[in-house]
Amino acid sequence: MKNKIRVMVVEDNPRYREVIALALKQEPDIELAGEFGTAEIALRSLQDRVGGELPDLVLLDLHLPGMDGLEALPRFLAAAPAAKMMILTQSDNEADVLRAISLGASGYLLKSSTVGTITDGIRSVMKGGASLDAGVARFILSTLKARLSKSSSDGLLTERQREILALLGEGLLKKEIAERLRISYATVDEHVAHIYERLGVRNAPAAVNQAHQLGIFPVGGHRDRQSGMGG
Repeated sequence: MKNKIRVMVVEDNPRYREVIALALKQEPDIELAGEFGTAEIALRSLQDRVGGELPDLVLLDLHLPGMDGLEALPRFLAAAPAAKMMILTQSDNEADVLRAISLGASGYLLKSSTVGTITDGIRSVMKGGASLDAGVARFILSTLKARLSKSSSDGLLTERQREILALLGEGLLKKEIAERLRISYATVDEHVAHIYERLGVRNAPAAVNQAHQLGIFPVGGHRDRQSGMGG
């Protein structure tokens, strides 16, 4: 039987933490790997698990007492290098979004998200996709458009790769991108590998953030359609 996804929850609100913990326990393919009210205690727990099982994914709040989530994020990645980092916060602040993604977060959801959205997001991230709140995705895409710099983007990515990059920014999985563009999964997989290589990143949110820095966005009619999508 396939191993369950081990999820650690770092959230200072005890009532909300309990809700999330109970929801995760009800999912047959997810296992709660610990719940903590501060980043410091959670990190100490990871250090104590030398030789033991580490979480596959850390569900991390940003506004924590003591060490905040943005400061803690790279420390979690250092303590559990194979783990995915998924932000679950009330903050839709643009700076927080871009900072979290640049630090290596593979997902960014708001606490207004339904339990189903959160659990589906966990699965998407573990499959190598991204999980972005619809409003966050729209912000990232609109920022990409606003920062478009033709001189910096020329020649770095092909038009097809820019098109795929925009869909990655919406949080679509490779299979969904293949269906949307009516091309094979293998073709999408190859394009994504080239995107990551050329942008020097390891996951979709980081690719979107790097593209934001470089001003890359797909040109033509497809770009205009994307601006109206919910992500």
